[in-house]
Amino acid sequence: MVQQLQPTAADSDWLYPESDGKPLSDNTVQFRLITTIQGGIDALFADDPNVFVAGDLLWYPVEAVEGVAKSQAPDVMVVFGRPKGDRRSYKQFQEENIAPQVVFEILSNSNTKAEMLAKFKFYERYGVEEYYLYDPATNVLKGWLKQNKQLLPIGNMEGWLSPRLGCRFEKARGSLELYRPDGQRMETYVETSKRAEQESQRAEQESQRAQQESQRAEQESQRAEQESQRAQQESQRAEQESQRAQQESQRAEQESQRAQQEAQRAEQEAQARRDAIPRLLGLGLSVEQVAVALGLSVEEVNQSL
Repeated sequence: MVQQLQPTAADSDWLYPESDGKPLSDNTVQFRLITTIQGGIDALFADDPNVFVAGDLLWYPVEAVEGVAKSQAPDVMVVFGRPKGDRRSYKQFQEENIAPQVVFEILSNSNTKAEMLAKFKFYERYGVEEYYLYDPATNVLKGWLKQNKQLLPIGNMEGWLSPRLGCRFEKARGSLELYRPDGQRMETYVETSKRAEQESQRAEQESQRAQQESQRAEQESQRAEQESQRAQQESQRAEQESQRAQQESQRAEQESQRAQQEAQRAEQEAQARRDAIPRLLGLGLSVEQVAVALGLSVEEVNQSL
């Protein structure tokens, strides 16, 4: 009779360690690619709470049996259907038995063929849907897609579009590059930081330009207001000058009328004196007496006769 192996009931830290004792990467190129892919995919699904992305995290697909826990630590793994959050390891049997659907491995000189074959078999056995293997030293990218519980090789990886991620793979520029569905290349931390700084500087410059434009518009508005006020003042002064000129014209007209009236009165008085001359002479007054009485000269009296 075959004995059925039972899961081991023991301390989780002993059965499921957090580390396999291997470094995250053997060189800067490998580290940069791992962090770029992990960070880029994590950012791509940042708004989806049910996409978990991890780098160099131990994945335990099943519970330990007789003190042995099977595990692998993909350089990058993506799990659709599991919430984001920190984990000491990914225990699939505690995660609704959902296996990572997408895994990445970045080769280094320390990786052996036997080791990579063991990883391939592990990923195939425990449900990985997309497996990507990249060698930075040779710029060779390989991929496998799950069909009928097997990982079958993808014929041409250049320009390949991941069914799960929606990302495009390129290596034409001498290194692996992933492009988001919107066409944006996944950047390194330094590139992202520089771009963010440049965007911040551009935003600051735009803000300063907008502020300067606002100040110029305000100044133009103030100048226009001042011009309007000056024009209004000039109009008021012109109106006042017109009113003063009209008043002067009226005063001159009045003076002319008074002068004319004075002249008429003087003429009337002179005519009255002339009219009085015959009457006074008729009363027996002499020419000299009439001239004195009327305030005329003797010649004026004689001219009136």
